[in-house]
Amino acid sequence: MTEFEKFELELDDLLAEGVEGARRREATTFDELAGSSARELVLFGAGRHGRHTLDGLRKSGIEPLCFIDNNVALQNQSVDGLRVLSPAEGAKLYGDRAAFIVTVWRGEGTERMSSRLTHLRQLGCKTVVPFLPLFWKYSDALLPHYALDLPHRAHLEADKIRAGFQLMADDTSRREYLTQLRWRLRGDIDCLPPPVSGSIYFREEFFHLGTKECFVDCGAFDGDTLNLFLDKVGSSFERAVAFEPDPGNFAKLTDRVSLMPPEVRRRIRLVHAATGETNVRVQMAIGDGLASSVGIGDYEVDSVSLDCELHDTGAPATFIKMDVEGSELATLAGAQKTIRQHAPILTLSAYHRQDDPWSIPLFIHSLNPEYSFHLRPHLLEGWDLVCYAIPNHRTHA
Repeated sequence: MTEFEKFELELDDLLAEGVEGARRREATTFDELAGSSARELVLFGAGRHGRHTLDGLRKSGIEPLCFIDNNVALQNQSVDGLRVLSPAEGAKLYGDRAAFIVTVWRGEGTERMSSRLTHLRQLGCKTVVPFLPLFWKYSDALLPHYALDLPHRAHLEADKIRAGFQLMADDTSRREYLTQLRWRLRGDIDCLPPPVSGSIYFREEFFHLGTKECFVDCGAFDGDTLNLFLDKVGSSFERAVAFEPDPGNFAKLTDRVSLMPPEVRRRIRLVHAATGETNVRVQMAIGDGLASSVGIGDYEVDSVSLDCELHDTGAPATFIKMDVEGSELATLAGAQKTIRQHAPILTLSAYHRQDDPWSIPLFIHSLNPEYSFHLRPHLLEGWDLVCYAIPNHRTHA
């Protein structure tokens, strides 16, 4: 049996449960794990993800007993109105009666979910549960959230999942695709491999940058990726266009570019806008640094189509990067002409939505079949997963 055939058998196994089987598991897993403690909850992790969990539980009529957190600065404080204890104190007070929900989920960490669960059990906590089964139970308030959603919704797209798998161009990508699917369907976050070493977005095993690149940065943040690009090419590039909708991020981006040499700066265009399918005004949430997102919030900003924005800027785009907090598909839809006619390299975040690993490559393939697709993780636990779509005339993998 070939390695590819083994991968196909694993895919069959992951999809064998089907929609109704997944629905039953969503409805029962948390109660089976939590038992009699299902409504007495302690949340381990008072960061962004823990606060999201707290908000969803309150909307569902549940008030947790407390947070516990390893951060000494938070202990004996209150986060969103809920007290924070040390793990040892929380275990002492509630270890026999509560379900301890591990709500730590961050790519910048170094430990795995299994080590967090073990840590709490070693402190004497009898019932310890990872967050995802809880999210399935209270999905109306907690899902979708980044790549997290109900498993049955993925099963509804089983044909697309199979088609997306066929587009993966190498065994490493096929393995990554299957582990991403396993995590989404079964909640096994520890199955995800460690992040790859080396640069994000500019992977020399897939392509080389030329001296006449026209680089387009969608979701430019403070210019960190633009800076990576310039580190690679120096002053040997045609032009760069950077889009950033968050005003705080855009100010940092502007400041960074203002310090660059004049011969570099004059070829960089900064656009204070989001990117999407059409030119419209949109609402967005701002002030959240890396995670500012379009579609919610009180701040109004332009969202522009790349086809419209780039059509009269001289040489066509040769490289487009997207990290746009779930608007990747809409941004691709707004770049259809560019992708069909010019086939730029595309490097896209694929961790903001459950269906990103298959929907993104399938849509690009529908626009232009002359692409090869690769998946690589750049942080732990599903964060910074990137889909590399390389036109065949640029690939050397």
